[in-house]
Amino acid sequence: MTATSINPIIPGFAPDPSVVLVDGTFFLVNSSFHMFPGLPIYASKDLVNWQHIGNAFNRRQQMSLRDSDALIVPDGDKGRPIVAAGGLYAPTIRYHDGIFYIVCTNVVHHRDKGRETEACPNFIISTQDIWSDQWSDPIPFEFEGIDPSLFWDDDGRVYLHGSRAPGPTTTIHQFEIDIKTGQPLSETKKIWDGSGGTWPEGPHVYKRDGWYYLLIAEGGCWEEHMITVARSQNIWGPYESCPNNPILTAFGKPTPIQHTGHAEVFEDGGGRLWAVCLAVRKDSGGRHNLGRETFLTPVHWGPGDWPRIDDIEAIPEGLPSMTKSSLTAMPQKDFLYIRDVVSDNYNIMNEGSKIILTADQVDFTHKNDSPTFVGKRQRQLLGRTEVTMVLGPEAQSGKIKAGLVSYKDEHRYLRIFYDSSKGAVVFEVFNSTKNIHVVSEHAITTAKRLGFQMRYTEEEYRVFYTEQPDETLPDRWKLAGVSDTVDVTNLDFTGPVNGVFAIDDGNALKAEFQYLIVD
Repeated sequence: MTATSINPIIPGFAPDPSVVLVDGTFFLVNSSFHMFPGLPIYASKDLVNWQHIGNAFNRRQQMSLRDSDALIVPDGDKGRPIVAAGGLYAPTIRYHDGIFYIVCTNVVHHRDKGRETEACPNFIISTQDIWSDQWSDPIPFEFEGIDPSLFWDDDGRVYLHGSRAPGPTTTIHQFEIDIKTGQPLSETKKIWDGSGGTWPEGPHVYKRDGWYYLLIAEGGCWEEHMITVARSQNIWGPYESCPNNPILTAFGKPTPIQHTGHAEVFEDGGGRLWAVCLAVRKDSGGRHNLGRETFLTPVHWGPGDWPRIDDIEAIPEGLPSMTKSSLTAMPQKDFLYIRDVVSDNYNIMNEGSKIILTADQVDFTHKNDSPTFVGKRQRQLLGRTEVTMVLGPEAQSGKIKAGLVSYKDEHRYLRIFYDSSKGAVVFEVFNSTKNIHVVSEHAITTAKRLGFQMRYTEEEYRVFYTEQPDETLPDRWKLAGVSDTVDVTNLDFTGPVNGVFAIDDGNALKAEFQYLIVD
């Protein structure tokens, strides 16, 4: 996007947005899949400047992500692998009578008699103070599907609607729910098959001018992704499909913003309507390394009419033309771990400027356990991730691998690290779905500190190391390796998370890092 671009408003690994306006502040939540803490909450006063204020799933005891491994599934008849991570899918955030609610699905994968199976337990969590980062334990509810959403009708009744399995012929179902207990108050009924696309999902219901409007996504998550809408004068239907469907898609359009879908429509308090949706920034070579991000676009919706959603632009109509969006985070709210984090393995000091890791035997290829890793979402296409590692006595005398990694899941990562058993810096690129495994070693001297750096563009990662991290010499950085971003990109549910890690043979060795920077 341009130097004054507003979109994407939440860049880098920010799919499936849902938003609510409360007392002049917009609160937005995204999917987080197998990363902990999950369900990040962002706040904004103007839709342009956002702050990461917390995470709705932030206590291990709330639920487990152990079985959130990523399955490799074919993309229909196209022959491309989809890396389908498990974990927390497609949350919806709502506010009613002083309480914030999030409904969500925790997709878990099990192996039964040599065959992978999937379960989709759904739940409700809530808080009266969204700024406190204190959310309830989950209240489960029965629904055989994903992408749940909530709607409060004028009479106080609450309805839960979602995308009912199995796919790709999912359909939209609904039931009345007791929001305090999760118990159904009606039978579950199919209310729409969609407009004809595959994978009808991501439903939201809105009531305007006596009509119930049902907004959904169709077409799968990739090139044919689209937004469609139907309406009825009865919440149970029948629902009439909009004659202008799809009301938003990038399919077949010459735009770098592709895969648009999974939208939420909302009012801004000043009379304007907007939609947030997911999309990817794709270059001419098909690269979209940051994965699915959150974009903003205007909605036009006259009385009694069908909604119209504008195509995604760098600067949405109605916002200042010389504005650039910003994203900040409250201290340490943007740190991420993998699955069921072992908290005793981390000592984070001075708001993250010093990190001491206790190494574990678990490496990134393990599909259930949690490696010793902490990082942040890569937010920029053009930027760097950098850290200094202190080679203390344990790092020099024991057998430890510790350094910097750009991680997506157990199938894809790119890393540079110090291997004490070899006295060398190692560069590694791994993508099991493309049979990529590149390793190179670089001998070092008796340095006591090492610097690791990744410089990235839309096209490539260039990875460096230095034995003089505290110097300012321009040539102190030595190139360890280069990787095309397409090497670590597939049809992704997630995006790159960059950070530090430590692995050993089970001796719980310590690794110290300083000044982690992730753009």
